[in-house]
Amino acid sequence: MDIVAHGLWAAAAVELARRHVPVSSTVARATVALAVLPDLVHTLPLALWAVFGGHDAFAALSAYAVALPGQEPSMPPWVTLLAHHLHCTAHSAVIAAAVTLACWVAARSVLPALLGWWSHIVIDVFTHSADFYPVPVFYPLSERSFDGIAWNQPWVLAANYAVLAVLWWRLLHPRRGAALN
Repeated sequence: MDIVAHGLWAAAAVELARRHVPVSSTVARATVALAVLPDLVHTLPLALWAVFGGHDAFAALSAYAVALPGQEPSMPPWVTLLAHHLHCTAHSAVIAAAVTLACWVAARSVLPALLGWWSHIVIDVFTHSADFYPVPVFYPLSERSFDGIAWNQPWVLAANYAVLAVLWWRLLHPRRGAALN
């Protein structure tokens, strides 16, 4: 799924949760941030290379952002390798489980915000095909992935944003006397 949709789904989940339990603004912002972070973190090596390698950073990032798999702009091997492993790490349920367990032990107040990250992983497992940035959910144990429906297909994008539009309309304009559950 695209980064904007991840943020909108996480924000909608926060708004729905607020109807049943108190959710602080800090937790709400952290949840949305963690929902979009996996798609940002793997671009860091590209950004570093673009900025410090004397390249037009905006052009390099733009070309990468819209490229189909296998059609990314030419990059040094270290950028490609690091970006790949950061993508795998940020989309791994194994890594997310380890972080969740560590937070359970050390900082339980962080746990609600981690739902943003978990939502990103779960959504991407089913909305990335084997051809379009597959999600290696068991990384680093395995790089195998589930062959889902590619989110970038026009009908999937249209359906996703149509559902988001209806959901946000209902969240922002609830019917009198009826709560959206």
